[in-house]
Amino acid sequence: MNRTSSCNSTFSKDLLPPIYGVEMCVALVGNILALSLLVTKERKNWHTGVVFSCNLIISDIFYALTLPLLIVYYSRGRVWGFGEALCKIERFLFTCNLYVSIYFIMCISVNRYLAIVHPFFTRTHIRPKHAKIISVFVWIFVASISSPVLYYSGLNQDRCSLFANDNSKALVKPPSKTTNRLFMAVTGCLVPFVVTFASYIGVLWVVFKNANITLLEKRKVALIVGLVCILYAVSFVPFHILQIWNFKLREEKKTNCYVRNGFQVSKALAGLNMCLHPILYMAVFDSIRAVCCKRSSDVSNEKITDAERLSKDLELKSRD
Repeated sequence: MNRTSSCNSTFSKDLLPPIYGVEMCVALVGNILALSLLVTKERKNWHTGVVFSCNLIISDIFYALTLPLLIVYYSRGRVWGFGEALCKIERFLFTCNLYVSIYFIMCISVNRYLAIVHPFFTRTHIRPKHAKIISVFVWIFVASISSPVLYYSGLNQDRCSLFANDNSKALVKPPSKTTNRLFMAVTGCLVPFVVTFASYIGVLWVVFKNANITLLEKRKVALIVGLVCILYAVSFVPFHILQIWNFKLREEKKTNCYVRNGFQVSKALAGLNMCLHPILYMAVFDSIRAVCCKRSSDVSNEKITDAERLSKDLELKSRD
């Protein structure tokens, strides 16, 4: 028992509050600015990419607004003083934000794949209303797979725990913590990961083979792919691996301070994705890049996205 306590003695109290504080400030400023620019600069060009990006921004803002609770929680040595209801809501919002982010990144990736690799199909069949329908489905789906968090989470000796309920007296034995987290990792991370990178492999293959596309455009695509790789490598993959590993050790009544502390760090890194998303919007939308990078007004007035421009290049080539 002493070993378990020593793992979390001052580590999370000293490290996590300042990290969450910086993430909250950067995420709120970056995402609110990005949302305002999308609404004002892209209002006449409300295409599918804007719809998916706006949903991603809204998710990030909602989660950033819950971070003050975590800052106080970890500053007080992991003593939750806001009641069980807010504990459940905070754990639920964290889970929803994480997987909504992953799924909308997947939607943006598939949207760019269709616009660049299949431009005729995209212009003929894909409309903003389809993106809105898909967005509603993503919210409902992610909320559904995240809903068990509302049951499992709660207060456990003044701590806001993801698994607080004692299910030993249940008539039907529920899935173990490891099984539950493994299901979430596969459904919420692995599947979108495969779809996202399959989409970008197709995009890279077409873009770098096309002589009509400028080197600058190719670098923009490479930047987006690289940023998504960083998101998965820093925010998503370590969190899921360490979480499953940590719960597995706890079920086996074992303690590994490196895994336990690493899991705490991975939770902070998982929230880092909402700070990196504004960079993704800058790479995708010329209007945001023009304002943030102080480029000329001619660029900011351009209403054609990178994906659409690449699609036109491919269309012209196919006509030759």
